[in-house]
Amino acid sequence: MRTLRVLSLCLAAAATLALAQPATARELVIYNASDSVNTPLVAAFRERHPDINVRFVSGSTGPIAERAIAERARPQADVIYLVNNVALEQLKTAGVFEPYRPRGAELPEQFRDADDFFVLHFATTMCMVVNTERLAARKLPMPVAWEDLIRPVYKGEISLPSPLRSGTGVGILTTFVDAFGWNFVENLHQNVRQYSDGGSGGAQMAAAGEVAIGLTFDTTCHSLKSAGRPVEIVYGRITPNVMEGGGLVAGARNPAEAKLFLDFMASVDAARVLGRLVGATAHAGHGLVDLNSVSLWTMRRPVDAAAFRRTFAERFQR
Repeated sequence: MRTLRVLSLCLAAAATLALAQPATARELVIYNASDSVNTPLVAAFRERHPDINVRFVSGSTGPIAERAIAERARPQADVIYLVNNVALEQLKTAGVFEPYRPRGAELPEQFRDADDFFVLHFATTMCMVVNTERLAARKLPMPVAWEDLIRPVYKGEISLPSPLRSGTGVGILTTFVDAFGWNFVENLHQNVRQYSDGGSGGAQMAAAGEVAIGLTFDTTCHSLKSAGRPVEIVYGRITPNVMEGGGLVAGARNPAEAKLFLDFMASVDAARVLGRLVGATAHAGHGLVDLNSVSLWTMRRPVDAAAFRRTFAERFQR
């Protein structure tokens, strides 16, 4: 009898201890292509959901997409985000994503996949940094549209990112080809002083007065202007852009947590975080760029970045 009583007490104590222990921690695994943007977003999400342990893998868009496609039979990520629209379409076609429409937010049509496989959270817009002092010294006119850049008066006065080494360069020049054709890029090439390695290189040259006009993306344009450089920001008649977003991985190990994160990413709270870091978010009024003041270009043809780079190299890197 004493043995039974001791056993009962031990079982009761074990049950009490088990109830006192925290439940198994909830987890979320994210793949992303921008650590600097991911970090503040994950911090904001953790404030909302402190019970979810968020783990993430950061890298460039290409390797992240390739890894996710290679793992699609046994997915390791729950969410893939902060990758561009070309990669998102690639992931959708490869069967990496499953449809999910975030709850609690009505996003503009241009920021949603028609089949709900992914959501676009923000747009990176392309712009000109124009050095007003160099324009005045050389008596050059202020450009107001991309078409102005092929005018002979700007010969040797333009720098932009090389599409062979920069995604920004690919975004700008593929838009020019889509909108104006290869002849336009041929004519623009005649005016280019230098193709920079990175997305900001051409703008830095313009800000330093080495050229009159540098082509780059919105955050660089605004950072140089706010730093007091003698520059003006010019958006052309159309606006080359790269849209970035994410989606739910098909067969994710933690789908409930993944959906909570995607709900958060579609919210105004996430837009407030993004608004300090990117050009234009899916929520009006949050971001460096007012979408009502620009005309985002929608590509009329699919973009094959690798094929574009080969063609560019054949034409201009002889």
